[in-house]
Amino acid sequence: MTARPPASAALPAAPLLVQGRSGGLREVVGRRFLLSLLVRKELRVRYRASVLGLGWSYVKPAVQFGVYFVGLGLVLRQNAIGDYAVYLFGGLVVMTAFGEAVGNATRSVVTNADLVRKIYLPRELFPVSSLCVAGVHLGPQLLVLLVGALVAGWSPDPLGLLALVGAFTLVALLALGLGLLLAAVNVLFRDVENVVDLVLMVLVWTSPVLYPWQRVADLLGPDSLLLTVYQSNPLTVAVELVHRGTWAHASPGNAASLPPDLGPRVLLSFAIAAALLAVGQLTFRRLSGRFAQEL
Repeated sequence: MTARPPASAALPAAPLLVQGRSGGLREVVGRRFLLSLLVRKELRVRYRASVLGLGWSYVKPAVQFGVYFVGLGLVLRQNAIGDYAVYLFGGLVVMTAFGEAVGNATRSVVTNADLVRKIYLPRELFPVSSLCVAGVHLGPQLLVLLVGALVAGWSPDPLGLLALVGAFTLVALLALGLGLLLAAVNVLFRDVENVVDLVLMVLVWTSPVLYPWQRVADLLGPDSLLLTVYQSNPLTVAVELVHRGTWAHASPGNAASLPPDLGPRVLLSFAIAAALLAVGQLTFRRLSGRFAQEL
């Protein structure tokens, strides 16, 4: 009669897992169904008992656009820029999407404190779900932008469409990297979300959204180091990519107003975004084991 092996030899030893620490963004990819549940939950909570529901995705940017267009375009005569409505709204779409994604991601872990304390799931799901919700709200705004550009005379071209895809890919990478970093730090220091709100409030003025980039060049000088820093800001690059994709071909002469050397700065911006994403993911993973304790 053959001897049976010990139970410990029959079953392979399972690797030890550090509870509270996930496999990072790769694990989020494998939890797509759970991610979709979190996105639906966030949308349902946000629009609970709301008459307009997702219609607020149109109302809020429309009001913001109207205020800036009247104040700057009509009162301060910024509409000397050709097709100023398309120029303005293109930049606002970028800033609105980025601001919503980063602001919500910063609060995402604290907002879901009950889930963090009670069950284990990849903590990265919370910032990523905030990014997805911002993407849902981006859809209607982008549709309005494209329709407005078509009315203004926009003729789509392959390079312009590629610029649009590149712009919002860049915004998504930046928002995710910053969102992971800020969400983790916000668990330890709740002042972070208030600082983020202040920064996002003034961020629209740090890129050529309300004014042309030539105004900054005239102020700082064409060979200024500060101008180089300004133009290398990844959000500035994202705004200019949207302008290249829509506004530049709305009327003859608009394309000539785009900044030079946009291509190299696009590559630099994606490198910055990739580095920021790596830092954000590393910081988030290192601090995620303390989330339940701190919350």
